[in-house]
Amino acid sequence: MMSMTISSSSREAILTAARRAAQMHGYNGLNFRDLAKEVGIKAASIYYHFPSKADLGAAVARRYWEDIRAALNAMQAETTDPRLCLRRYPEMFRRSLENGNRLCLCSFMSAEYADLPDAVRHEVQTFADINVAWLDTVISAIDQASPHNTGRASAIFAAVSGAQLMARSRADIALFDEIIDSYCRSGLLG
Repeated sequence: MMSMTISSSSREAILTAARRAAQMHGYNGLNFRDLAKEVGIKAASIYYHFPSKADLGAAVARRYWEDIRAALNAMQAETTDPRLCLRRYPEMFRRSLENGNRLCLCSFMSAEYADLPDAVRHEVQTFADINVAWLDTVISAIDQASPHNTGRASAIFAAVSGAQLMARSRADIALFDEIIDSYCRSGLLG
């Protein structure tokens, strides 16, 4: 039982370190040697959990969208007003900027899309699909006369991702806040 716990904790430590690396440097930032050093294990030990970089990249992206989906669902459960949910949506993108001027992991990997292995591409697409579907549900709750708002949901997802990218390029979280405020004033975010 002890080796299973150590193995499980090593896997989690690898995923955590890989998430930080990918949010700062994208898929190409997933370097087994660097990750092993950060986690305090041998690089060969990473292969026990993730036989290839593609396996690691897919696992990190999957865990990321699972965490984001849980956060979005929790937000929706605690915030009964769909307009407030929509206005709070950019918070998860802002948190990445607050955490060392990092990008949303899947947004970063989307920029590398052409160079990603298929398994990683699939997880990156799933992240976008989850965001757009959640936004569609929230927008539909606001405007019940219009049950499908996939176009607007996609526009919001792209706009918030773009605001994060602009703010990161200047290491200026206040810029992110200004852009999001302008989206609120223009009606894009409620």
